[in-house]
Amino acid sequence: MLISKDNRKKIYQHLFQEGVMVAKKDYNAPKHQDVDVPNLQVIKALQSMTSRGYVATKFSWQYYYYYLTNEGIEYLREYLHLPVEIVPRTFIKTTKTAGPGGRPGGRPDGERGPRGDGARGPRREGEDSYRRRDQPGAEKKDQAAGDWRPEFRGGVGRGAPRQAPAPQQ
Repeated sequence: MLISKDNRKKIYQHLFQEGVMVAKKDYNAPKHQDVDVPNLQVIKALQSMTSRGYVATKFSWQYYYYYLTNEGIEYLREYLHLPVEIVPRTFIKTTKTAGPGGRPGGRPDGERGPRGDGARGPRREGEDSYRRRDQPGAEKKDQAAGDWRPEFRGGVGRGAPRQAPAPQQ
């Protein structure tokens, strides 16, 4: 597909800045949601880059997800005439800001949340009444109630033993 040099440059700049690009599978959309270029041109330009190994593509729920590969980063650096120091946003590590007390998460050193070790506070009134298994001395039943005794009578249906096939004449 013929894509103007200006539109191709816009697509490549946005792809290099973000490191990823999402395009809805709508070939008739007048504009892409992030770049001021027709959506079809974005899809076809990135399809071309995928075939050359510069972009990895995933397709899910009617959206194309494009990820730059290392070869794609090098290619776009040459195409856009960018120095080596500039990298896509997906390659930039974010640092966690320290909350009060100097620890990530915002708690001072002395304060801690619930430990989750199973220790609980006092139970509500009446909560133990339906938990017989927790009461000491509660009888445990390991068998069915009454005089019901299950027995095996041989296989029925799929569990039936196979009969030898009748000899053919």
